Amino acid sequence: MNKIHLDEYDKKIVELLQQDSSISNIDLSKKIGLAPSSCLLRVKNLREQKLLKQFTVIVDEKLLGFEITCFAKVYISPLNKEATTAFIEQANMIPEIVECYTITGDAAFLLKIVAKSFEYYRNFIFDKLLNIPFVSNIDTSIVVSAEKDTNRIPLN
Repeated sequence: MNKIHLDEYDKKIVELLQQDSSISNIDLSKKIGLAPSSCLLRVKNLREQKLLKQFTVIVDEKLLGFEITCFAKVYISPLNKEATTAFIEQANMIPEIVECYTITGDAAFLLKIVAKSFEYYRNFIFDKLLNIPFVSNIDTSIVVSAEKDTNRIPLN
């Protein structure tokens, strides 16, 4: 994958969009000191280069009743292409799994899971996660507090 070179204007655009993707083009152009048309062209170019993947909203899961956030290491047996493909397909259909990573080490996957309560999570493990074919073990860590929670990528 080719790295993209960002000039100072592009960096400012990306920084501001990472802070608030709903910022208007007019406000964005004022903050970085470019004409609105130039700013719009730069944003379009950053999207075409796939640096800007999407504009989205970050929801506060606690306000929707998801009080528990967990990270679960999932072990697969046997560890092969068929098993990992089957797991990924199933994981993508479960809304409580908000992130899924293939990892190195003993476990095959690291999941970020949201749950409404400890009981909800227990039921989730037994009713959903352990019912996925090839899952042999799950090692869960429950988040006590988030000391840093960001989606911003450093630009320097």
